[in-house]
Amino acid sequence: MQDHSRESKIDLSRESAARIFGTGDSNLRYICRKLGVKAVYRDGCLSLSGSGPSVEMAKAVISRLEYEITVSGSLSDHSIDAALSFPEKHDVTLEFSVPGPAGRIIPKTAGQEEYLRAIKNSELVFCIGPAGTGKTFLAVASAVAALTDGEVDRIVISRPAVEAGERLGFLPGDLQQKIDPYLKPVYDALDDTLSPARVRRSLDNRIIEVAPLAYMRGRTLNNAFVILDEAQNTTITQLKMFLTRLGYSSRAVITGDITQIDLKPPSSSGLVVIRKILSGIEGIAFTHLDQKDVVRHPLVQSIISAFERDENREAHR
Repeated sequence: MQDHSRESKIDLSRESAARIFGTGDSNLRYICRKLGVKAVYRDGCLSLSGSGPSVEMAKAVISRLEYEITVSGSLSDHSIDAALSFPEKHDVTLEFSVPGPAGRIIPKTAGQEEYLRAIKNSELVFCIGPAGTGKTFLAVASAVAALTDGEVDRIVISRPAVEAGERLGFLPGDLQQKIDPYLKPVYDALDDTLSPARVRRSLDNRIIEVAPLAYMRGRTLNNAFVILDEAQNTTITQLKMFLTRLGYSSRAVITGDITQIDLKPPSSSGLVVIRKILSGIEGIAFTHLDQKDVVRHPLVQSIISAFERDENREAHR
């Protein structure tokens, strides 16, 4: 039987090796286990052995992690799995920096590359995908970068408060206290990309505005980067209202997950039918993310896949 195993070497500094390999070489062992390769590091050189395709894959993963350390200074919790899922050299023109803790924004998957390319090249972008794919975070990061670079004067972020039936007046507290629970994921993304102190100042100065969808009616938003999050919970009438708020020199990103529709019936979601209505219009882009683009705990990918299989079984009964 022919032996197709091969060996390849990578020059890797001790500092980079320590960061990539992790405590007790846990990251390196994980990569080797996932790809079925063996690795030995000695005198600034990493030797990889195994099947040809697996060794090439391992080299690409190590190279991507080394690059991420170069531009970001460290690896995040999900960097290893992201590199294993998307080891190819990505489009560096899609990278950008934000002033908050997130620092350098790098697409982690092929789907995220497509999403960021759409935001870069289109005035209106729809992004549909499951939880954990970075829909909200990348939209907010792009908005913060546009604000920092002077491309827009303000950021406006909205979400439908479906859980409250948009009847916010019945909730205790002032407006901010009423809507904060529904907008927490947005604030988390802002804190990561701009820093909590700058977010507070920007909110006070109305450079950044975060408000429920019900408060968008009747407005015209000029020179703004506008984000509608959780758009699967908007009706087509609400979605039309939001889209027609766009004024001069404004851009918009609409995100949502059509597998998590809270409207009754789910078929009333505007996000489900909007592509048929707006398809083919210049300046409008649609992107779709799936479980391969999940950048949370690896189990999230498995959970999403399991639900999709169950839904497919139900649909064919």
